[in-house]
Amino acid sequence: MQLNEITFTDAQPIDGYGPGFFRVGGNLVQGAVLVLPTGVSAWGGYEDISCLLAIAADVDVLFIGTGAEVAHIPAALRQQLEEAGVGVEQMNSPSACRTYNILVSEGRRVGAALLPV
Repeated sequence: MQLNEITFTDAQPIDGYGPGFFRVGGNLVQGAVLVLPTGVSAWGGYEDISCLLAIAADVDVLFIGTGAEVAHIPAALRQQLEEAGVGVEQMNSPSACRTYNILVSEGRRVGAALLPV
């Protein structure tokens, strides 16, 4: 088996997560988090739509991590993001972390809005 080292250009990988926190680029972030190739910030959850709409020009797909379990995101949130040109994929937060890391390592324009597990 051949192993390939993953390199992240300017983006920071999601290193881990646990009850109420994420570790992004070696830094601990408490609560919900927005992870983009351009940086990391706190996220106010589903009601914090404005910060997600502000990234529309920077990402093609936004992975929304719904916590420990897969859940539906509010229909209004999905509609507003799609109208702004952002593809939305909802999944549990662990899956969103893994998917984000893989695609950002390929240089893709993706982001992750994650609720803690």
